[in-house]
Amino acid sequence: MGPRTRFITSEITQVGGTGLTDAADAAVYLVQLANQAALVDSGCGRASDRLLANIAAAGVVPQQIRYLLLTHCHYDHTGGALEIRRRSGCRVAIHSLEAGYLESGDPSVSAASWYGDELDACPVDLRLADGDRIWLADRAIEVLHIPGHSPGSIAYLVESDGKRVLFAQDVHGPLHPMLLSSRSEYQASLRRLQALAVDILCEGHYGIFVGKHAIDAFIDRFLED
Repeated sequence: MGPRTRFITSEITQVGGTGLTDAADAAVYLVQLANQAALVDSGCGRASDRLLANIAAAGVVPQQIRYLLLTHCHYDHTGGALEIRRRSGCRVAIHSLEAGYLESGDPSVSAASWYGDELDACPVDLRLADGDRIWLADRAIEVLHIPGHSPGSIAYLVESDGKRVLFAQDVHGPLHPMLLSSRSEYQASLRRLQALAVDILCEGHYGIFVGKHAIDAFIDRFLED
Protein backbone atom coordinates (compact mmCIF):
# COMPACT_ATOMS: atom_id res chain seq x y z
CA MET A 1 0.00 0.00 0.00
CA GLY A 2 1.42 3.37 -1.02
CA PRO A 3 1.29 6.52 1.10
CA ARG A 4 -2.25 7.66 1.91
CA THR A 5 -3.63 10.80 3.54
CA ARG A 6 -7.06 12.31 4.15
CA PHE A 7 -7.33 16.10 3.98
CA ILE A 8 -9.60 17.82 6.50
CA THR A 9 -8.61 21.46 5.97
CA SER A 10 -5.77 22.96 3.95
CA GLU A 11 -3.62 22.65 7.10
CA ILE A 12 -4.91 19.47 8.76
CA THR A 13 -4.57 15.94 7.43
CA GLN A 14 -5.34 12.49 8.78
CA VAL A 15 -2.18 10.43 8.29
CA GLY A 16 -2.82 7.39 10.48
CA GLY A 17 -5.56 5.06 11.62
CA THR A 18 -7.49 2.11 10.22
CA GLY A 19 -7.13 2.05 6.45
CA LEU A 20 -4.11 4.36 6.54
CA THR A 21 -1.63 2.59 8.83
CA ASP A 22 -2.13 -0.36 11.20
CA ALA A 23 -5.62 -1.66 11.95
CA ALA A 24 -4.97 -1.25 15.68
CA ASP A 25 -4.05 2.43 15.35
CA ALA A 26 -6.31 5.17 16.58
CA ALA A 27 -6.48 8.09 14.18
CA VAL A 28 -3.35 10.19 13.81
CA TYR A 29 -3.76 13.79 12.67
CA LEU A 30 -1.15 16.17 11.25
CA VAL A 31 -1.35 19.95 11.71
CA GLN A 32 0.94 21.90 9.39
CA LEU A 33 1.42 25.65 9.83
CA ALA A 34 4.07 27.42 7.76
CA ASN A 35 7.16 25.19 8.05
CA GLN A 36 6.19 23.69 11.40
CA ALA A 37 4.02 20.67 12.16
CA ALA A 38 2.43 18.83 15.07
CA LEU A 39 1.07 15.31 15.30
CA VAL A 40 -1.98 14.43 17.36
CA ASP A 41 -1.30 10.91 18.67
CA SER A 42 1.08 8.35 17.20
CA GLY A 43 -0.78 5.08 16.72
CA CYS A 44 0.38 1.85 18.35
CA GLY A 45 3.83 1.86 16.72
CA ARG A 46 3.43 -1.22 14.54
CA ALA A 47 3.40 0.87 11.34
CA SER A 48 5.62 3.86 12.12
CA ASP A 49 7.37 3.63 8.74
CA ARG A 50 4.02 3.80 6.95
CA LEU A 51 2.92 6.68 9.20
CA LEU A 52 6.06 8.66 8.34
CA ALA A 53 5.54 7.91 4.65
CA ASN A 54 2.02 9.33 4.90
CA ILE A 55 3.39 12.39 6.68
CA ALA A 56 5.92 12.84 3.88
CA ALA A 57 3.12 12.52 1.31
CA ALA A 58 1.41 15.42 3.08
CA GLY A 59 4.54 17.50 2.53
CA VAL A 60 6.18 17.27 5.97
CA VAL A 61 9.62 15.87 6.79
CA PRO A 62 10.20 14.48 10.31
CA GLN A 63 12.40 17.41 11.36
CA GLN A 64 9.45 19.78 10.89
CA ILE A 65 7.40 17.98 13.56
CA ARG A 66 7.75 20.20 16.62
CA TYR A 67 5.26 18.44 18.90
CA LEU A 68 3.62 15.07 19.40
CA LEU A 69 0.37 16.00 21.15
CA LEU A 70 -0.97 12.93 22.93
CA THR A 71 -4.63 12.82 23.92
CA HIS A 72 -4.06 10.17 26.63
CA CYS A 73 -1.73 7.30 27.44
CA HIS A 74 -3.54 4.38 25.81
CA TYR A 75 -1.44 2.09 23.61
CA ASP A 76 -3.36 2.63 20.36
CA HIS A 77 -2.60 6.36 20.69
CA THR A 78 0.91 6.31 22.18
CA GLY A 79 2.65 3.05 21.24
CA GLY A 80 4.52 4.83 18.45
CA ALA A 81 5.51 7.85 20.56
CA LEU A 82 9.08 6.80 21.32
CA GLU A 83 9.87 6.04 17.67
CA ILE A 84 8.32 9.30 16.44
CA ARG A 85 10.27 11.25 19.07
CA ARG A 86 13.50 9.46 18.10
CA ARG A 87 13.10 10.01 14.37
CA SER A 88 11.81 13.59 14.44
CA GLY A 89 13.28 15.16 17.57
CA CYS A 90 9.79 16.41 18.50
CA ARG A 91 8.64 17.26 22.00
CA VAL A 92 6.18 14.77 23.48
CA ALA A 93 3.24 16.35 25.31
CA ILE A 94 0.62 14.65 27.51
CA HIS A 95 -1.50 15.59 30.51
CA SER A 96 0.48 15.56 33.76
CA LEU A 97 -1.85 12.92 35.23
CA GLU A 98 -0.77 10.38 32.61
CA ALA A 99 2.87 11.29 32.00
CA GLY A 100 4.06 8.66 34.48
CA TYR A 101 2.24 5.83 32.70
CA LEU A 102 3.93 6.71 29.41
CA GLU A 103 7.36 7.19 30.93
CA SER A 104 7.18 3.84 32.75
CA GLY A 105 5.60 1.92 29.86
CA ASP A 106 2.72 0.85 32.11
CA PRO A 107 1.00 -2.13 30.39
CA SER A 108 -2.23 -2.00 32.38
CA VAL A 109 -3.47 1.60 32.54
CA SER A 110 -2.23 2.06 28.97
CA ALA A 111 -4.27 -1.01 27.89
CA ALA A 112 -1.24 -2.36 26.00
CA SER A 113 -2.01 -5.73 27.56
CA TRP A 114 -5.42 -5.70 25.83
CA TYR A 115 -3.51 -5.76 22.53
CA GLY A 116 -1.12 -8.48 23.65
CA ASP A 117 1.74 -6.02 23.47
CA GLU A 118 3.98 -3.79 25.55
CA LEU A 119 4.08 0.01 25.64
CA ASP A 120 7.53 1.39 24.87
CA ALA A 121 8.44 3.77 27.69
CA CYS A 122 8.78 7.28 26.27
CA PRO A 123 10.13 10.46 27.89
CA VAL A 124 7.62 13.28 28.31
CA ASP A 125 8.82 16.76 27.44
CA LEU A 126 5.66 18.73 28.25
CA ARG A 127 3.25 17.97 31.07
CA LEU A 128 -0.01 19.64 30.16
CA ALA A 129 -2.97 21.03 32.12
CA ASP A 130 -6.35 22.46 31.20
CA GLY A 131 -6.07 25.88 29.59
CA ASP A 132 -2.47 25.51 28.40
CA ARG A 133 -1.63 26.83 24.95
CA ILE A 134 0.89 25.29 22.58
CA TRP A 135 2.18 27.60 19.90
CA LEU A 136 2.80 26.25 16.43
CA ALA A 137 4.17 28.93 14.12
CA ASP A 138 1.96 31.91 15.01
CA ARG A 139 -1.14 29.97 16.10
CA ALA A 140 -2.21 28.66 19.49
CA ILE A 141 -3.44 25.12 20.05
CA GLU A 142 -5.61 25.09 23.19
CA VAL A 143 -5.49 22.23 25.69
CA LEU A 144 -8.80 21.05 27.20
CA HIS A 145 -8.84 18.53 30.05
CA ILE A 146 -11.74 16.11 29.43
CA PRO A 147 -11.37 13.34 32.04
CA GLY A 148 -13.60 10.29 32.18
CA HIS A 149 -12.35 7.76 29.65
CA SER A 150 -9.03 8.18 31.43
CA PRO A 151 -7.92 10.57 34.20
CA GLY A 152 -5.80 12.73 31.92
CA SER A 153 -7.71 12.64 28.65
CA ILE A 154 -7.31 15.91 26.81
CA ALA A 155 -8.60 17.48 23.62
CA TYR A 156 -6.84 19.99 21.42
CA LEU A 157 -8.61 22.95 19.79
CA VAL A 158 -7.21 24.95 16.86
CA GLU A 159 -8.59 27.27 14.21
CA SER A 160 -7.93 26.38 10.58
CA ASP A 161 -9.42 27.84 7.39
CA GLY A 162 -11.76 29.89 9.57
CA LYS A 163 -13.13 26.78 11.29
CA ARG A 164 -12.72 25.61 14.88
CA VAL A 165 -11.28 22.10 14.76
CA LEU A 166 -11.37 19.85 17.82
CA PHE A 167 -9.22 16.75 18.27
CA ALA A 168 -11.06 14.71 20.90
CA GLN A 169 -9.96 11.18 20.28
CA ASP A 170 -11.98 8.84 22.49
CA VAL A 171 -15.29 10.67 22.80
CA HIS A 172 -16.95 7.24 22.61
CA GLY A 173 -15.11 5.82 25.67
CA PRO A 174 -15.03 3.02 26.70
CA LEU A 175 -15.10 3.15 30.49
CA HIS A 176 -13.29 0.45 32.46
CA PRO A 177 -11.82 0.20 35.98
CA MET A 178 -8.41 -0.82 34.61
CA LEU A 179 -8.33 2.43 32.64
CA LEU A 180 -9.16 4.39 35.83
CA SER A 181 -12.30 5.66 34.11
CA SER A 182 -14.91 7.84 35.83
CA ARG A 183 -18.48 7.82 34.54
CA SER A 184 -19.44 11.12 36.19
CA GLU A 185 -16.36 12.92 34.81
CA TYR A 186 -16.96 11.37 31.40
CA GLN A 187 -20.52 12.67 31.25
CA ALA A 188 -19.41 16.15 32.32
CA SER A 189 -16.68 16.11 29.68
CA LEU A 190 -19.12 15.16 26.94
CA ARG A 191 -21.29 18.13 27.86
CA ARG A 192 -18.26 20.41 27.84
CA LEU A 193 -17.35 19.23 24.36
CA GLN A 194 -20.86 19.88 23.07
CA ALA A 195 -20.86 23.36 24.57
CA LEU A 196 -17.77 24.29 22.54
CA ALA A 197 -19.93 24.28 19.38
CA VAL A 198 -16.96 23.53 17.12
CA ASP A 199 -17.13 23.19 13.35
CA ILE A 200 -15.14 19.96 12.95
CA LEU A 201 -14.60 17.07 15.37
CA CYS A 202 -11.70 14.69 14.67
CA GLU A 203 -12.37 11.53 16.69
CA GLY A 204 -10.02 8.63 17.25
CA HIS A 205 -12.06 5.69 15.98
CA TYR A 206 -15.35 6.95 14.51
CA GLY A 207 -14.03 9.41 11.93
CA ILE A 208 -14.44 13.09 11.23
CA PHE A 209 -17.68 14.97 11.93
CA VAL A 210 -18.43 18.27 10.20
CA GLY A 211 -21.04 20.74 11.41
CA LYS A 212 -22.67 21.29 14.79
CA HIS A 213 -25.65 19.02 14.03
CA ALA A 214 -23.46 16.02 13.15
CA ILE A 215 -21.15 16.61 16.12
CA ASP A 216 -24.01 16.98 18.60
CA ALA A 217 -25.70 13.85 17.25
CA PHE A 218 -22.51 11.84 17.68
CA ILE A 219 -21.90 13.01 21.25
CA ASP A 220 -25.57 12.46 22.11
CA ARG A 221 -25.05 8.74 21.50
CA PHE A 222 -22.95 8.55 24.67
CA LEU A 223 -24.78 11.03 26.91
CA GLU A 224 -26.99 9.70 29.68
CA ASP A 225 -30.19 11.48 30.74
